Amino acid sequence: MSSSPLTATPTPLLPAKSKSPPSHHPLLPHLPHCTSLRALAQLHAAAVKSGLGAYPAFVTRLLTLCTEQGAAPAHLAYARQVFDRIPSPGDVVWYNTLLRGYARSADGAAPHAEEAARVFVRMLEEGVAPDTYTFVSLLKACAAAQAGEEGRQAHGVAVKTGAADHEYVLPTLINMYAECGDTQSARAMFSRVPDGDCVVSYNAMITTAVRSSRPGEALVLFREMQAKGLKPTSVTLTSVLSACALLGALELGRWIHEYVRKAGLDSLVKVNTALIDMYGKCGSLEDAIDVFQGMESRDRQAWSVMIVAYANHSYGREAISLFEEMKKQGIKPDAITFLGVLYACSHSGMVSEGLQYFDSMRESGINPGVKHYGCVTDLLARSGQLEKAYKFIDELPIKPTAILWRTLLSACGSHGAVDLGKRVFERILELDDTHGGDYVIYSNLCANTGEWEEMNRVRKLMNEKGVVKVPGCSSIEIDNRVHEFFAGDGRHPHARRMVDQVIEQLKLVGYVPNTSQVFHVEMGEEEKATSLRYHSEKLAISFGLLNTSPGTTLRVVKNLRVCPDCHSMAKLVSMLFNRRIILRDLNRFHHFEDGVCSCGDYW
Repeated sequence: MSSSPLTATPTPLLPAKSKSPPSHHPLLPHLPHCTSLRALAQLHAAAVKSGLGAYPAFVTRLLTLCTEQGAAPAHLAYARQVFDRIPSPGDVVWYNTLLRGYARSADGAAPHAEEAARVFVRMLEEGVAPDTYTFVSLLKACAAAQAGEEGRQAHGVAVKTGAADHEYVLPTLINMYAECGDTQSARAMFSRVPDGDCVVSYNAMITTAVRSSRPGEALVLFREMQAKGLKPTSVTLTSVLSACALLGALELGRWIHEYVRKAGLDSLVKVNTALIDMYGKCGSLEDAIDVFQGMESRDRQAWSVMIVAYANHSYGREAISLFEEMKKQGIKPDAITFLGVLYACSHSGMVSEGLQYFDSMRESGINPGVKHYGCVTDLLARSGQLEKAYKFIDELPIKPTAILWRTLLSACGSHGAVDLGKRVFERILELDDTHGGDYVIYSNLCANTGEWEEMNRVRKLMNEKGVVKVPGCSSIEIDNRVHEFFAGDGRHPHARRMVDQVIEQLKLVGYVPNTSQVFHVEMGEEEKATSLRYHSEKLAISFGLLNTSPGTTLRVVKNLRVCPDCHSMAKLVSMLFNRRIILRDLNRFHHFEDGVCSCGDYW
């Protein structure tokens, strides 16, 4: 029985006069076929015994094989073990190969950045001069692990060696600082790019803006690239499509799709996946389906993104059907795939199916995360199983987050469960007492059930802590321009006048303001109705009616959950004005058509 490859001690490698191993050596053809670590270690042992292991070129091949893209952590550990047995490694290629392995490592764990730093320190101690490839790999490893301190130290050495402004190193520095959350340093590095003419540097900055939830800035950078005549790459387009998805900028997304076709990039899986995500998040599920069905090949991410798109648009059965088809195709689901399926079940009222899929996660070797627990909580709570949801959160193997309790609190508000709501509200305050929405939901619940004294206590507490409610904000894209509206917004008098006209017409077909969620004791019914009239989504919809041709689909994005009155108003507008309205709120998409919403009033 041979020993484990990770516990065996490789024979120290001896320097050789010849850099190239004999091409006729019988072991060489077997090296690329050693896919398992045990086979690789056994061949390595045989190579050492035969003298082949003494050739530096063989060592380079061995290290490369252990550290190539997608290599398992065990392979990387063995590569490090081989490297550490070299008495005085003087070849920069060996160092770079190992550092590249740490940069490529799939898990991106912090220890890999630390190990990369140790290898780099040994490199300097051995007197081996780092080159640009050294810094690129080292900085990538730091970025993957968000190891900002190690990255800054590497940057300092790069400055001393004159490598910091190299065309490959500078974009990597931008990306490293961006990944580590140091936006100021990333911007400073970007300002050093000669004339801002490096596509890779633009890609890093655009990606940074998207990941930092600054999609508008990403689009400004993209337009700057175009103005300078720089040709976007697939990386650029993927990031810009993500920015469009965040903004709900469908028309710009369609323009980029057309650019993708003309550039011949529509065969790339990652680009198509970004297109599916963009169309799904911009409210055009039909376009997302067209892209997905037109793909010649699909990876797990493409399937998962399409499943999530179906879920977000309340097509729960279609999401599950696609999930089952994915498994038949031999594609193994991951945590994101299951998240999409659970989300689909929770928003379509499929309780038993959702619980079954949740239980099957571990059978697939996936441990649920906090988002999966949140979906199950939502699944139970929406269906009215509030106590069961409370017990589920309370008995989790992880410490519950405020978001989990917040999900249950929202359901308590919908079901009028004031006693449980109080218990949940107290649990939330133990974890986070700064979220204005929690106070509003609970105080509204108290008011709705006649608990006026408790309502006043909560509102007083809210004032004492200086907590404010996030204002409602809705946006609509018209002629490639995104228009924003806030609740009660006075900046768009034309939209306000249009709201007044729309409301008067809706009253003729039976519209009555739903004031059930307005809990101001001092207000009369007429005042309550007035306070509802200029909600941000009403302003956006009215602005769309005013500035688009009859029959044009209106696409609105809101930062909060749509209120019952606006939901009713949108249904009637779709019927009376013969408009299709696609409204994306905090939780999902609502497709209003002919007086009916796709959510089935289950939201």
